[in-house]
Amino acid sequence: MPKLSQGDQECLQKHASRPSMWTQFLLLFRAERYNANIHKTTENEGNPKAVPDSKPMGSERMEMRKRQTPAQEAPGPAPGQPGVGSRGSNACCFCWCCCCSCSCLTVRNQDQRPTRASHELRTDDLPTCEESASPTLEEVNAWAQSFDKLMITPAGRNAFREFLRTEFSEENMLFWMACEELKKEANKNIIEEKARMIYDNYISILSPKEVSLDSRVREFINSNMAEPSQHVFDDAQLQIYTLMHRDSYPRFMNSALYKDLLQSLSEKTVEA
Repeated sequence: MPKLSQGDQECLQKHASRPSMWTQFLLLFRAERYNANIHKTTENEGNPKAVPDSKPMGSERMEMRKRQTPAQEAPGPAPGQPGVGSRGSNACCFCWCCCCSCSCLTVRNQDQRPTRASHELRTDDLPTCEESASPTLEEVNAWAQSFDKLMITPAGRNAFREFLRTEFSEENMLFWMACEELKKEANKNIIEEKARMIYDNYISILSPKEVSLDSRVREFINSNMAEPSQHVFDDAQLQIYTLMHRDSYPRFMNSALYKDLLQSLSEKTVEA
């Protein structure tokens, strides 16, 4: 192998010590990547929302799943068991427990007691069963002749009222009797009191003992209730009297109640 001259050796050493084009390009690429990483790190430090990419793949999946799934509310207390942050329906204003010895719970229960309705029947003011002697056979036979003869005697009214009770229409007789009592009054204050009682018990649509009246009669009564007289219910009384005569009286004459009474009196007459 021929030996290089001294000049050639110096030239070769000069080129060998100079970096090649590829080496320079590689160094320049590494420098630019390093600068880019430094710039990115600086931006992340200035932005508090930036999250460093240091989590493993499993942690990233779990984090994404938590973000996509809406947060579920904490389960509330079981029915009948009041929670710490809520109060039961029967709890007082000072505690969330449902203790029965709580003073304000007792007050609340007392306030919820059913009050007596204004239209509730006042049984103390209703006409009671009339006192009458036992009817005779002649009187019972006269009841079959006309409704007027039945209604004119206390014994007849009591027997007819007992029959109406079986048909759940006793209020018709009670109303008629109350109107008869009202006609006997002369004191203005007593008339107003009894008229109001009759209205509340038999005329008001809220009363369970309301009698059947047409609109004309009702309008007349309503217009005169401010200053009622003892004859304010005369039209209504006549209407109920006619209703009992046409509707209930025929059934009473064919009822077992009337036939048993007639048979009992007939047997007593024969024995005497």
